[in-house]
Amino acid sequence: MRRASPADLGAFIARAFVAAGLPAQDAEAVAARMVEADVIGADAHGVFRLPQYIRRLKAGGVNARPDIQVRKTGPATALVDGDNGMGHLVMTRAARTAVELARETGVAWVGARRSNHAGAASVYAEIPAVAGMIGIYSAVASANHMPPWGGIASLLGTNPLAIGVPLGDDAPVMLDFATTVVSYGTVKGYELRGQKMPEGWMVDKATGQPLTDPARSNDGFLLPIGGYKGAGLSLMLGLLAGVLNGAGVGKDVVDFNADDASAANTGQFILALDVKRFIDPVVFAAAARRHLEELRESERLPGVDRIRLPGDDRATRRRERLRAGVPLPDPLLVKLDQLAREAGVEKLARA
Repeated sequence: MRRASPADLGAFIARAFVAAGLPAQDAEAVAARMVEADVIGADAHGVFRLPQYIRRLKAGGVNARPDIQVRKTGPATALVDGDNGMGHLVMTRAARTAVELARETGVAWVGARRSNHAGAASVYAEIPAVAGMIGIYSAVASANHMPPWGGIASLLGTNPLAIGVPLGDDAPVMLDFATTVVSYGTVKGYELRGQKMPEGWMVDKATGQPLTDPARSNDGFLLPIGGYKGAGLSLMLGLLAGVLNGAGVGKDVVDFNADDASAANTGQFILALDVKRFIDPVVFAAAARRHLEELRESERLPGVDRIRLPGDDRATRRRERLRAGVPLPDPLLVKLDQLAREAGVEKLARA
């Protein structure tokens, strides 16, 4: 693994987006969200996605200069029309709108349609958390990789859910997971590195047997977390992020892995809940920290060296990668260097 500093990574991503037609300000905003994903260890949603995003921009599948519109639909609700722009721009606008509304009303729900893949879910749940609010984010995934429970037709997405809880000056408690055992981006990362997947991630749709070769992922489907419960959660989040916003779900979802030219109409939502409407934020943070420490210090099973809570490793990786740089596998660097040559931009600097 070579490493790149977050600053160099962001500058490279922005250069590539500007070459693909994004205005400089938008390119820098998207780059910031992607670098944050890499810094926290959501490696399948950072610079790893850059070649795919550039392909879709060049093919017209994403609008490089969107007119993103926010329509307030009530005192505590709004709907964002992304005009088929980069999902990072759309959801940043949506999250900031939710925070603004929640300052007035205590709680706000903002939906988005005509959006696109926006990267790591926790990046958006963190926007309310930094503002002293609880943030809840979900999206209809940008491809279907899971069938309804008992079926074989991939009609459900990995539909992620992220919940961020503020802890004052400390890093927020952050839960971020796909409704499948792993995200599809993780599968593609294994393929890129030539690694075999563990059993329990995917099954062959023809035989029902475990599928461990990531290069054959199109022959199978991802398994849900918790069996039928994960499939049910994916379905419900799809209704909330997709149907409620007039966005695509099920057969209407455009597989952005296979189709670079079609508009995706991705649906997402963000909820912001102002902690101080219920309790003094200082009291809340202290009580939450005490409870978290009780959990960390509780008795462990034999062979377990520590109890890991949501957000612990995320915060650790963030500190380490801000200091030492973001690790990048050689096959990804080859792709990024090729992208730089084709775009006519300076390649990514790395240590």
